[in-house]
Amino acid sequence: MKRISWLIAAMTVALCFSSGVASGQGKRPAKKPQPAKPAIFAVINDGKTVTPIALVAGGKLSEPTGGGDDAAKINAFAKAYYKPKASYRLIFGGADAGTVRISSFDPKAECAKNTAQILIDSTKVKPKGFVMALATNAPSESKNGAFRRRPTDVEKAEIEALVRREYEKNKLTPKALHYQNLTAIDTDGDGVAELVGSYWVEVAKNSRALLFFIAQKGKSGKYAFGYTDYRRVDQDGVMSGDIKDVDTGIYHELLLDYFDADGDGKAEVYTFTRSFEGEEFNVYHFDGSKWTKSYTFSDYVCAY
Repeated sequence: MKRISWLIAAMTVALCFSSGVASGQGKRPAKKPQPAKPAIFAVINDGKTVTPIALVAGGKLSEPTGGGDDAAKINAFAKAYYKPKASYRLIFGGADAGTVRISSFDPKAECAKNTAQILIDSTKVKPKGFVMALATNAPSESKNGAFRRRPTDVEKAEIEALVRREYEKNKLTPKALHYQNLTAIDTDGDGVAELVGSYWVEVAKNSRALLFFIAQKGKSGKYAFGYTDYRRVDQDGVMSGDIKDVDTGIYHELLLDYFDADGDGKAEVYTFTRSFEGEEFNVYHFDGSKWTKSYTFSDYVCAY
């Protein structure tokens, strides 16, 4: 009888031990939280705010959290990217030009919910109006000789001849050319300027023709358009009902700056288009002969 009791006790201990081992083997180690992907932001509103353009992984761009996403998603994004005093590199002229620091984020904001207020520390540029920039923590090699400047008189004259020709293709003969900006940049660091411009003409009292372009110099030494986007805007298509809002920059595609996110040695051109309820960000890549749109992110800002 004693022997049977002893055997039962031994078997019970063995079973408990076996169960404990099996239970321990079944537990998987807790997953470590993945670090946030590097991001690229637009520095807009006179250099007072940043808004996300894209996340970067393996040289590829993907959409960030938008202003129209739910509060939980926006707050998670802010926790990862908008911590107080978080800093990013200011990109202007395709290279590091200072530091962008997050000063505040308002989780209860009614509009532009995925943006943050910033402070800029730079001796090279003070963003204002249509002179905008980028901010990022994504790796990139700064290019020697990269620049951003006004075009020379010769460059401007050559470009405006192309602009007039483009309008003529669309059966327009403008008396006067207007532009929001025309900027010389150097996306591959070869010292030869590419020109990015946003032009418009008054077709009629209540109608405008908008032209965005990227131009590069060919082997002939002459400029040619590598990308163009022509749009006609009439007053009945303007949300405010006033065509003059278009003259101030609404609906115009404008240069932010340029940045080599994919590491191929040729920086991509980043642009910004503001409408009444949202914003659109485009990225252009040069394939050796022309510029193509490689990425677009449309962001909701606020109801009009």
